[in-house]
Amino acid sequence: MYTNMLIETDGSELAGNAVQHGIALAMRIVAKVTVLTVSAPFHVFTTDLEMVLEDTAAQYQAGMQQRAEKILGAIAPLAQAAGVACETVHVEHEHPYQAIIDTAASRGCDLIVMASHGRRGISAIVLGSETVKVLTHSKIPILVHR
Repeated sequence: MYTNMLIETDGSELAGNAVQHGIALAMRIVAKVTVLTVSAPFHVFTTDLEMVLEDTAAQYQAGMQQRAEKILGAIAPLAQAAGVACETVHVEHEHPYQAIIDTAASRGCDLIVMASHGRRGISAIVLGSETVKVLTHSKIPILVHR
């Protein structure tokens, strides 16, 4: 069935649930996993309130690297405890959905596991969804955890 799964996470609680589900599935079907987190590149101006506008490019890069290490560092022990071979990857990309698809393709993954953040109404239309974009553009099967 599936032998090489890509599990995407942004560090949120919902993504964490998808990671746990993906690792449990990988353990049952004896698959290896690649866990991916994607960071947006540095922009001088941003509408993301989590990003500090006065950061320099170097400060931003260091902060994103620390965040990625924290997210991915918490997942590797979970996979190891489940006996699942796990690689972790941090990618910087303007379009997270494309980074997910590209990483899955380059790593030879045959399943993508990711969370649905469950936005509804106008926020789903305006903000869009990386999950929907992956579903729309990927040729690799996707398991969406809700």
